[in-house]
Amino acid sequence: MTTPRLQLSGITKRYPGVVANSDVSLTVMPGETHAVLGENGAGKSTLMKIIYGAVKPDAGEVRINGQVMQIRNPKDARANGISMVFQHFNLFDTLTVAENVWLGLARSSLDQVTASIVAKANEYGLDVDPARPVHTLSVGEMQRVEIIRALLTRPELLILDEPTSVLTPQAVDKLFVVLKKLASEGCSILYISHKLHEIRELCNACTVLRAGRVTGVCNPAEESNASLSRMMIGAEPPQLQHRAQQPGAVVLDVNGLSLSREDQFGIDLDNIGLQVRAGEVVGIAGVSGNGQKELMYALSGEDCRAPKNSIRMGETDVSAMHPGGRRKLGLHFVPEERLGRGAVPNLSLAHNLLLTRTESISMPKLAGGWIRPRALEQHATKLIQAFNVKAAGPRALARSLSGGNLQKFIVGREIDAQPKLFIVSQPTWGVDVGAAAQIRSEILALRDAGCAVLVVSEELEELFEVSDRLHVISKGQLSPSVPIAEASIERIGLWMSGLWDEKPTEPDSAGQPGGSHAQA
Repeated sequence: MTTPRLQLSGITKRYPGVVANSDVSLTVMPGETHAVLGENGAGKSTLMKIIYGAVKPDAGEVRINGQVMQIRNPKDARANGISMVFQHFNLFDTLTVAENVWLGLARSSLDQVTASIVAKANEYGLDVDPARPVHTLSVGEMQRVEIIRALLTRPELLILDEPTSVLTPQAVDKLFVVLKKLASEGCSILYISHKLHEIRELCNACTVLRAGRVTGVCNPAEESNASLSRMMIGAEPPQLQHRAQQPGAVVLDVNGLSLSREDQFGIDLDNIGLQVRAGEVVGIAGVSGNGQKELMYALSGEDCRAPKNSIRMGETDVSAMHPGGRRKLGLHFVPEERLGRGAVPNLSLAHNLLLTRTESISMPKLAGGWIRPRALEQHATKLIQAFNVKAAGPRALARSLSGGNLQKFIVGREIDAQPKLFIVSQPTWGVDVGAAAQIRSEILALRDAGCAVLVVSEELEELFEVSDRLHVISKGQLSPSVPIAEASIERIGLWMSGLWDEKPTEPDSAGQPGGSHAQA
């Protein structure tokens, strides 16, 4: 019989107040693409970090190619042919892409690494500039760096945590060709994704975790999305109710928004024009790094350089208004970066409420700005319960939550403010199917209550589920809008390359704009 590439037996890892992994066993054969499936907080990331040497288990045994191994750190893992792409990236912000990749590779010069990055980027269709400092990259661009760094190690076991969440459909197809080729050459792949159709297409084995324990092993190709959901969360996710309704007055009006980049690696915004009306969801699709970050900074007020009257909320020109002023007008915003911008890692959930809720009359505070901690914690507890956040109470530090649970809390914090305009970037990135359905349903509930919603996402499936109209952003330009009934995956995927019709869509009877200009 063939010796397993990886064999875990009785892996257990405890943290204060929680058991992340409990007696987990898992076997991966050479050339096997093995999915690890589970809802947020099920213990998937902890298990992967144990395999990669970033976390030490309290009990259990790890065998690599039949040999018992004590993997002390990631360097040990790489020396034994294991490479990993993390969902939350391990990159040094002040170093360039090439320097970050160079740190993980032995016996190579920086020039050799730079040439290798360019070659791999071209081979796999992953657009990366080796000279760019990491702090200038978007989340999606950082993910590309991690994928290339992992592939350059020529691993025998490749661990991928949500690798396709910021790729176009065409890039996903190309990545799958690469992964299938790697598997055919004997490389084993551990694949974490909440996209069940991807798991069914790519993987030939699957281990399901629930609350840190293995609850099932299957061949996902023989399962349906519904059966995988039942194994993972004990039920099928609820169907979204997206009913047609007539949008109301214009809440956000962006007209002629052009902004030069603030750093040499940014993207210039070129004559952006869009409207979002009360009671509608407008989606913006696009490959990460095409101006989404710059547009979100301008709309949220983090960048106040917008030309006069280029951004209006109702009758108010907010182009030069700071974020606090826009919040007072009813704009609430969820950034794509959870830790660092959406939440302060070392603050409790209760205190993280204060980041964006100080303008809200519902926040408990006394004259002079003093906060009543007990009332604040009660407010946080209400959100934890309402949005089904798995956390050890309102005093839990933001960094202690899984990515999906932290996302639910941040989204809940902004929805609880009852915004008039809700802007959210990557609302369900790395979130399990149950939590994703809950977040999307909350977005639709806001829309049905009359809120104007703008969703920026690389998840096309998500945009098709929640949007009434779609734009595509490419190289700092915005496509015409297209009603969701007239959109298709193929059409939007093509537009992501900047190839859209010359003639903008004419405004409809509700006065919805067709977008800005077009690009040949």
